[in-house]
Amino acid sequence: SSQVYPIHLPRETRTRRALLICNIEFEHLSQRNGAEVDVEGMTKLLEGLGYVVDIHRNLTSEGMAAVMKEFADHKDHRTSDSTFLVFMSHGVRAGLCGTKSKDETTDILPLDTIYERFNNKYCQALLGKPKVVIVQSCRGGNIGSVMVSDSADPSMPTPSSAHTVPAGLEDDAICEVHLESDFATLHSSTPDTVSWRSSVTGSLFIQRLIEQFQNHACDSNLQEIFRKVQYSFGKFPRQLPSQERTTMLRKFYLFPGL
Repeated sequence: SSQVYPIHLPRETRTRRALLICNIEFEHLSQRNGAEVDVEGMTKLLEGLGYVVDIHRNLTSEGMAAVMKEFADHKDHRTSDSTFLVFMSHGVRAGLCGTKSKDETTDILPLDTIYERFNNKYCQALLGKPKVVIVQSCRGGNIGSVMVSDSADPSMPTPSSAHTVPAGLEDDAICEVHLESDFATLHSSTPDTVSWRSSVTGSLFIQRLIEQFQNHACDSNLQEIFRKVQYSFGKFPRQLPSQERTTMLRKFYLFPGL
């Protein structure tokens, strides 16, 4: 169907690659205990979906940008049908914290850098192919919930224990295309709010994302899986994953096993 991203090559010959950057240890910020569990879980998931995963840990913002450029230039993208870009770190409203970050302005990788590096100008090998961006980080310091009442009584209810944190137009042979297209992005939380992580079991967002992919990648398209991840937070009002900057023109089915 023209409404579905094509997968031209069989699994034996296509060269799917994924990039995973995870910052765990910082010079001035707290260590992200449990993040290694997220790395292991996401690596296993992506490898199961047919991706070779390039893993990088503990990078400054300049280091992250350099790694992204190297990955975007990889020749394997020419014989791939898609890519995953996974980022895990401390974060602020403006972007992701590098390992030398001290506050909201030092050693921060702007999120725009991701889209600039992999847009259709600078990464033509992925032109017309899904680029899935997964971001696990806080985006501010606010709790993502608010207490509301469904009665006329304006008094606010007390927090429930259920809400506690769990352990081609053509001209002279030049093709004009969108500068930025075919991205699908899922953030672990909404802007200005925190994301929750267990030091033992890892990030709540990554846990649930892995679960939904394992259960539904065989029969659901990517954005439907994203919706399922969001739905799984329905009874945890302190955090809600957010689909943003999505420019997918078609439905993307991963078709594992094909």
